[in-house]
Amino acid sequence: MYDLLVIGAGPGGYVAAIRAAQLGMKVGVVEKEKALGGTCLRVGCIPSKALLETTERIYEVKKGLLGAKVEGLGLDLPALLAHKDKVVQANTQGIEFLFKKNGVARHQGTARFLSDRKVLVEETGEELTARYILIATGSAPLIPPWAQVDYERVVTSTEALSFPEVPGRLIVVGGGVIGLELGVVWHRLGAEVTILEYMDRILPTMDAELSRAAERVFKKEGLTIRTGVRVTAVVPGAKGARVELEGGEVLEADRVLLAVGRRPYTEGLGLENAGLSTDERGRIPVDEHLRTRIPHIYAIGDVVRGPMLAHKASEEGIAAVEHMAKGFGHVDYQAIPSVVYTHPEVAGVGYTEEELKEKGIPYKVGKFPYSASGRARAMGETEGFIKVLAHAKTDRILGVHGIGARVGDVLAEAALAIFFKASAEDLGRAPHAHPSLSEVLKEAALAAWEKPIHL
Repeated sequence: MYDLLVIGAGPGGYVAAIRAAQLGMKVGVVEKEKALGGTCLRVGCIPSKALLETTERIYEVKKGLLGAKVEGLGLDLPALLAHKDKVVQANTQGIEFLFKKNGVARHQGTARFLSDRKVLVEETGEELTARYILIATGSAPLIPPWAQVDYERVVTSTEALSFPEVPGRLIVVGGGVIGLELGVVWHRLGAEVTILEYMDRILPTMDAELSRAAERVFKKEGLTIRTGVRVTAVVPGAKGARVELEGGEVLEADRVLLAVGRRPYTEGLGLENAGLSTDERGRIPVDEHLRTRIPHIYAIGDVVRGPMLAHKASEEGIAAVEHMAKGFGHVDYQAIPSVVYTHPEVAGVGYTEEELKEKGIPYKVGKFPYSASGRARAMGETEGFIKVLAHAKTDRILGVHGIGARVGDVLAEAALAIFFKASAEDLGRAPHAHPSLSEVLKEAALAAWEKPIHL
């Protein structure tokens, strides 16, 4: 009998398992895939970032490096994809090592509840029991009823990581993070990319000023972006695919990527055998400690409420097992950043302006452009800005949002500031290295508190 049985070895499940083992618990993990790491490491965050990083360098050379001329540039797509696969393998093998190091037992197969304390591994017939069970089964691509997916011409994000050739024309249905990142990858490699978004702006969950700035940048780079568009059908063909829009317009492409969102993955889990059910959106309801209605069964990550982010799942996994072992565990959801790893990067943490207006919270805004940063000028990266939102009366930082080179890394400091309830003055007065991009955040904080120095 285990102290803890984790179902799913993605960034929520594997982190939870390791932390539980560190706390002295006997831990088992059931994962159906041979490779550990879940969607994130196998076919999501990690492989997409490998492609984004390498294609960004290719794109920079194509555009022309500052002070240098490059001739005879060619694309070796198989080598690029092999690099991506090598990165994935290194990461998944790293988790195997960590499991062994921490004494976490791994069971390969599909888990199904037999009762609230017993789980069957379908392929092996093993019946596992535990004092606590943690559901961390993640999510799967959402396929709408109007789309016919053949996984060749009409694909999900998984297949879009490994196209055998650069498509001449690629249509991306969905202007969220996944659609933009993969659309940018293939655009950099030479594809003609069109992004279709149902909402009135891309990145609709992010700060509106940020998403509109991102749209301008991506259009300038050559992507076609159409917002307020309703897709009524996506149909694969022998050599391409057809996208039908409301109003009768038809678009043709070599490939179509469906990136309209993801859904919680609980199929075949047998939740009813454990006394559990899902809500209207397929999520497992949990309390503030990540407990389901059965107190010794917890759930985290993409199968519960909140943004579908790998690091959110990891934080929830740690909080859940610490609550099991110590009686307390907490996640500060306002301090969880969100990053779009395009170029320039788009990132935000905390409240958006729209959320503050909706809640009636008085706030002030401080902004500072990359164009006024000495380091950004030296890098040739003057596109973008960082915006700090602080409480109008207390000066506490409520949200930070930015678009620009490496802004995802810069905003890590903003997440820490929100986590520790810092004020704009605190952040603005803290010394920052010169010349560095972090000074853009410092100056934005000074602008929110009083006045920036370099603007």
